Amino acid sequence: MTTDAPLAGKHVLLGISAGIAAYKMPELVRMLLKAGASVRVVMTKNAHYFVTETTLRTLTSNPVITDVFAEPASHKIDHIAYAQEADVYLVAPATADVIAKFAAGIADDMVTSTFLSCRCPILIAPAMNETMWENPATANNVQTLRSRGIIIVEPEVGELACGDVGKGRLAALESLMAAVAQAVNRSGDLAGLRLLVTAGPTREPLDAVRFISNRSSGKMGYAIAQRAAERGAEVHLVSGPTNLPPPPGVDLTLVETAEEMKERAEALFPDCHGFIAAAAVSDFRASKPKAGKWDKSQGPPVLTLEVTPDVLAWLSSKKKEQVTIGFAAEAGESLERAREKLREKNLDLIVVNDISRQDIGFESDFNEVSLVSPWGSPVRLPKAPKAEIADAILSRLMALARDKGIV
Repeated sequence: MTTDAPLAGKHVLLGISAGIAAYKMPELVRMLLKAGASVRVVMTKNAHYFVTETTLRTLTSNPVITDVFAEPASHKIDHIAYAQEADVYLVAPATADVIAKFAAGIADDMVTSTFLSCRCPILIAPAMNETMWENPATANNVQTLRSRGIIIVEPEVGELACGDVGKGRLAALESLMAAVAQAVNRSGDLAGLRLLVTAGPTREPLDAVRFISNRSSGKMGYAIAQRAAERGAEVHLVSGPTNLPPPPGVDLTLVETAEEMKERAEALFPDCHGFIAAAAVSDFRASKPKAGKWDKSQGPPVLTLEVTPDVLAWLSSKKKEQVTIGFAAEAGESLERAREKLREKNLDLIVVNDISRQDIGFESDFNEVSLVSPWGSPVRLPKAPKAEIADAILSRLMALARDKGIV
């Protein structure tokens, strides 16, 4: 495999259902072929209203199958043979109808029959009107598929076919390509590693409607989880409340409070090789949250706060050979304070953010950090997209894992 042909030798099975975004599939096929993949296509019977079988057959140099009962090209049953050959099955666009059939186990056409026959990674790229995407039935079906290990390539926000603007556009073709590459090339430099990542803020209730939290968007932790999965690691992400889509190929657990994050992380920690604590855990909580709602007509409440569990310190105190990496959000990037945290929490590495800057860190897609270890001088990483910062942190984790004899 080369960078020019990242899918060389891979067999991609493309399932197309009857959504307007199907017109984009010939271009996706071109991109897959250019990346070195061989491509076969199955379609629902109505998909031809948006893209022709002739076009796809010409581009792929393979038959395009729409009818389960069509005469097979060989003695094999097509949907079984295609599923057995595939290294990955991508369904794009996936309509609300076909998603519902996948969740219910209905097999009444080539796309759904092939779905039930596949043992390879399956990726589903939904595309529909925002109201259909947000409908509870669709949401439940998507969650069901996620729970079964199906990778959902989230739709994007933008102008929809009907003229509305909202979430429902098919993910960009570049995103689909990245998801396919990640699914079929899971033998990267982190292959064999099991990583635990925490991300986002936590919320500590004051009463039934109010809470203490912070400005963390979760973007740094999600970038770490996604890049780790793309580089071959098995990743468990424990996240507080964010507005971010789940990273493809990552096992995601959503929590709210620091105690919930501690409990879930503690359950996963013994089986992991490395722990990256990127979450901005709320440091304080109300000692006695009000069961109902504070009535403001009675004046400001008097609150008594207590310290929340330090998830990173607690788990790091229990580590055996695991690599533990923490984050330090400091105003002005206090390296000396970071070194104190490194020692206090028994860490292998600490990543120092400067929270006094507005162009990086919280809610930004960029970061600029220093990596501080128990030995040697800090390594400064200049301002870069968080995915690049994530890669640098993961490469350091890999080196630390080698030093410990984990890999």
